Amino acid sequence: MPAARQIILIVEDEPPIAETMVYALQTEGFAALWKTTGREALAVLAEQEIALVVLDVGLPDINGFDLCREIRRQRKVPVIFLTARSGEVDRVVGLELGGDDYMTKPFSPRELTARVRAVLRRSNGEGEAAPVSAVWRHDEARCRISYRARPLDLTRNEYRLLRTLLAQPGRVFSRDQLMEAAWEDPGAALDRTVDAHIKLLRAKLRAVAPGADPLVTHRGLGYSLREES
Repeated sequence: MPAARQIILIVEDEPPIAETMVYALQTEGFAALWKTTGREALAVLAEQEIALVVLDVGLPDINGFDLCREIRRQRKVPVIFLTARSGEVDRVVGLELGGDDYMTKPFSPRELTARVRAVLRRSNGEGEAAPVSAVWRHDEARCRISYRARPLDLTRNEYRLLRTLLAQPGRVFSRDQLMEAAWEDPGAALDRTVDAHIKLLRAKLRAVAPGADPLVTHRGLGYSLREES
């Protein structure tokens, strides 16, 4: 099925969040169906070919994890869990139930569409590392970034920071934006924490290419990835 015709089923009982997701997905060429209950979602899945389900854990009629179990009994379709809870236990439980990814509210429309595309690529057997530029490769399925053909040994937060910068070379991200992208609880992180992680990332990149410095500091503003890198 062409990407423009793929249908994404959103199961979310909060209209402002659901409407934002519908708009973001439609803008990216997907068809989006929005349902507010598990019962309505199961009815849609029984009648239509759905490419992926974005499933809120806290639904009014059924727990999202229980709904995922029921979906898995009926058919094989990728599921991205959506929740206001960011605890590690919830995340592990969701993925062990067969969820393909896990997003914590609040999130950006750009993040949603990026994750939907990544999960669809993996489910279609397209999980190989994709060349981002001449010197970067990003294997989203394995959460692995390579620089100048060498895989980087990154911590979770280092990976998330670099993934964010890599997605938009040249864009200047503030420290707050980077904290939001990389930390489970960005409110608990400090500006100095971002600076420290950028310093560690620079050291790992220089170990690969001592003469290069692809991470750019914008004083008083934040950081960016050098476009020609």
